[in-house]
Formats: sequence, C-alpha cells, structure tokens
Amino acid sequence: MINLKYSLIIEATKDPTFFTFYSPDLEGFTGVGHSIEDCLYQAKWGIEEHVELLKERGLSVPRENKNPEIIIRNEKRLKTTA
Repeated sequence: MINLKYSLIIEATKDPTFFTFYSPDLEGFTGVGHSIEDCLYQAKWGIEEHVELLKERGLSVPRENKNPEIIIRNEKRLKTTA
C-alpha cells in the first residue's frame, strides 16, 4: 500500500523519460520524476515538506484526504483556438 495523505495525479509527457505530478488536494504542490515509481517516492516526501512549509508560513493546510487516489494518465492537451 502506498501511504499518501493527499490524492496524486501522475501524467506522462511527450518525453518518455519524464512524468509530471501534482495533488488536486494540495494547491501549489507539483513535481517531476523519471518514472511512475520516482514520482511516487518524490511525492511522498514532497507532500510532507510542502505541508511543513505551509505551517511555517502560517498558511492553511488542507485536511488530509481520507480516501486519496493515485491517478496515472497521459498529459492533458490544451485546447487551441484557430
């Protein structure tokens, strides 16, 4: 089991050696990794650091997600206007 306190979305990029990740539950938390496993590892520790930084700055910390999800998908394509 992966023990995360917030949901995580991992997205593949056009570059097969990079993935991006972010938490929809934790505003401002993003990162990159070289694999899905790397993203999970970095997110686990990065979330803890991000929450501590919010606390240090006196900012509000979102409640932990009781049922966090990990979603792995292709990157979203932005719509272009012609």
